[in-house]
Amino acid sequence: MTDDANPLLTPSALPYALPDYAAIRPEHYLPAFRVAFAEHLDEIQRITRVRSMPTFENTMVPLENAGSLLESVAHAFYTVSSADATAEIQAIDEELAPLMAAHQDAVALDAQLYWRVRTLHDQLDVLGLGSEDRYLVERHFREMTHAGAALDDGAKSRLTALNQQLSTLTTTFEKNLLADTNDLAVLFTDEAELDGLSAGELSAASRAAGERGLDGHLVTLPLFTGHPYLASLTNRESRRRIMDASRSRGSRGNANDNRAVLTEIVRLRTERAALLGHDSHAAYVTSDETAGNPEAVSDLLHRLAVPAAANARREQAALQRIIDETEAEPFALEAHDWAFYTEKVRAAEYDIDTAALRPWFEAERVLQDGVFFAATQLYGITFAERPDLVAYHPGARVFEVSNADGSALGLYILDLYTRDSKRGGAWMNPIVSQSLLRGTAPVVVNNLNVAQPADGQPTLLTLDEVTTLFHEFGHALHGLFATVTYPHFAGTNVFRDFVEFPSQVNEMWILWTEVLDNYARHVETGEPLDAGIVERLKATETFDQGHATSEYLAAAWLDQAWHRLRASDVVGDVAEFEAAALASIGLDNPVVPTRYSSTYFAHVFAGGYSAGYYSYIWSEVLDADTVEWFRDNGGLTRANGDRFRDRLLGVGGSKDPLEAYRDFRGRDAEIAPLLKRRGLEG
Repeated sequence: MTDDANPLLTPSALPYALPDYAAIRPEHYLPAFRVAFAEHLDEIQRITRVRSMPTFENTMVPLENAGSLLESVAHAFYTVSSADATAEIQAIDEELAPLMAAHQDAVALDAQLYWRVRTLHDQLDVLGLGSEDRYLVERHFREMTHAGAALDDGAKSRLTALNQQLSTLTTTFEKNLLADTNDLAVLFTDEAELDGLSAGELSAASRAAGERGLDGHLVTLPLFTGHPYLASLTNRESRRRIMDASRSRGSRGNANDNRAVLTEIVRLRTERAALLGHDSHAAYVTSDETAGNPEAVSDLLHRLAVPAAANARREQAALQRIIDETEAEPFALEAHDWAFYTEKVRAAEYDIDTAALRPWFEAERVLQDGVFFAATQLYGITFAERPDLVAYHPGARVFEVSNADGSALGLYILDLYTRDSKRGGAWMNPIVSQSLLRGTAPVVVNNLNVAQPADGQPTLLTLDEVTTLFHEFGHALHGLFATVTYPHFAGTNVFRDFVEFPSQVNEMWILWTEVLDNYARHVETGEPLDAGIVERLKATETFDQGHATSEYLAAAWLDQAWHRLRASDVVGDVAEFEAAALASIGLDNPVVPTRYSSTYFAHVFAGGYSAGYYSYIWSEVLDADTVEWFRDNGGLTRANGDRFRDRLLGVGGSKDPLEAYRDFRGRDAEIAPLLKRRGLEG
């Protein structure tokens, strides 16, 4: 194949440089990567071969322009490999993983490039650079140093080998998890076993079975422990089967077993951290986050864990009372019972049946009249669907986004439904990153895993799925609004323990009266959600927070426990290590399992959250404080939206995030609003 025949190697003629997915085939990817790797290295060499002393213009500017082809190819491919990982794409991903790791090291560890960046960093106080330019030098120097650029050649050689091994192992972990998750989908041949599910949920399960050529109803598994259906299923054995399937992923002794994979990942990360001068991988990671060190993370998690566990025990006692009072043959509450009896308590105490709310949460209405409406009210932006633009999968929809003055902003792609080739969870990623230097506008994607009903049936979301859509769209807004000169700072290229903050803030509009009244209309009658129900929903803000906070904190602590290990530490049994870690923080309640167990904890063993899953609660301190600011200042107004956009979302990663927060809020964040929200006061 000639380069001219490869659509990945020619600039896209589509609006916003959207990749021409209609023309791209799997066999195009690896050749395009090889060309892009070579081009990027040539661009780096042209920088390092300059004979004159380093200047911002002869070093930093070309460094930011370098790698544009590689970024384009990588964004196009990794969008597909996460959302539509066919066997052919998975094979490419496995071959590519060590090649990508080696290439990244070739740039990050380049001694001559590091010398030029370090020279500029040493002269920062006399160069007279503007704030974004100065921060660019600071970040490149910090990140190259953090990556190991100051090591000697022998250490760099070992570091490169470690990084390649880790890239292969994390790819294997994700591949195993996807395969085991698909294999463990639970088939029900008698519809009576699924009593309690709605017609739409039954339709989705029937469709899932049919797509695999099976008779009956197939319940596929989400990424986290448990399942949304556990809140509705009246058959206890059905609940148990689903929960057991979920919790056994990656630990069944089959070809998809992740135990040996994850322990090797931990061992290699520990060795790498020591090589880079840190006691543990957690110390290495947090040294370049806003937390600063693992002790700060530990302090926050411990501060929250004690009251959260106590709240969960009180909730557990209330659920046990319901069982004892209502069941003909009472039994001890187990993990698979929690959601079902929680809904009974919610109904008794607040007169709310969350499953019965789904007809008010029709997906298209939530998107158009909820998510998009709130963004228009806050920021003035508008959305127009572009069916003429082809995304990477037929199920992905493309929207053009415009500013209030009609000027073009970017493209937003929504890929709502689950499929066997899509990894679990929900996420946002860029396909094209905004940069004034490169003249590019943003193209961003949201992926969810909502079960798709039969053709012609409406998609009715759970309240949790509504929350996920608003959350992920908050990431999308961050990617769309960031207006920076350099691609290094584009969109969500911020510290990991800050990145969740904008997305969490966007969740506040779900139950905001003006927004809710606009989208929460009954799918058949158009009637709004009863005001009394809305008030009772708001009153349940701290309901079940002991459980929700405990399961999250358990996962966050488990991540820390694995990644605080030192090179001399040896782990024999994964389950025993996990149990001991959870017991050490008082979160070992068997009725409240961790949100993710180690063998299916993709965030930390396949994604970018290793030693960083604490980021959600860390960011939530800022989020809760910001929600309080919005409420105190009039809520859903353009003035508030413009301030949030200009001072936080719009700066991307071009300034210190806590400095940006202070610029927006007028002070540092306070923890009290978070404690109130989570029911952890006192």
